[in-house]
Amino acid sequence: MATPDRMDEQLRALGLVEAQRKAVRLFAEVEARGLVSPGCGEREVSDRIRDLANEMFGTTKHWHKRIVRSGPHTLFPYKENPPDRIIGEDDIAFADFGPIFEEFEADFGRTFVFGDDPAKHRLRDDLATVFDAGRSAFREDPRITGRQLYAEVARHAAKAGWGLGGWHAGHLVGEFPHESIDGAMTESYITPDNDTPLRRTDRAGWRCHWILEIHLVDERHGFGGFHEQLLDLA
Repeated sequence: MATPDRMDEQLRALGLVEAQRKAVRLFAEVEARGLVSPGCGEREVSDRIRDLANEMFGTTKHWHKRIVRSGPHTLFPYKENPPDRIIGEDDIAFADFGPIFEEFEADFGRTFVFGDDPAKHRLRDDLATVFDAGRSAFREDPRITGRQLYAEVARHAAKAGWGLGGWHAGHLVGEFPHESIDGAMTESYITPDNDTPLRRTDRAGWRCHWILEIHLVDERHGFGGFHEQLLDLA
């Protein structure tokens, strides 16, 4: 297989950025239509967002399972499959979707708060702050590794008074399915076990692009929140 050239890389980066732009539009419409709302079940909300994606973009594929979680379910990591739950009036919920646009993966997550609980509102607001701190650490260190970036995310989360809800803080992203880009699981994630620089090429010679995931949790009070999007591309 030929090594990708500069034009190939530019087209790939543009495809990933465009996929995220569509995901941003999708979630803006989700919020505008109030699709995530009290009184609705998590599965119902997930189906509503799926149907809206189909309506807006003709999207029928998602590269990972569609996730909508609320209340105590927001503490669970990705691999868990909690039973359906009705979103409450004074609740917190998040949606994590991986729609595929033009064969490029988007991976996008946002958190919604209902009611006036100041702790839930603070956690939601801190998600973007911790994300921005992680992105700044990435931009400031050209040789930053998965381990170092995970440590920075954990440090900023703890500084804000929250824990992290997962074993990693992000992963590779690319053409569907992204798992085929790099067979080494550890090197495919922003995790304490990944000592490789995030700025590198994969085994096929493509530049690695990353999703940064921020999953903040308050174990004591039983809730969390989630925020994710592209790390290295605007």
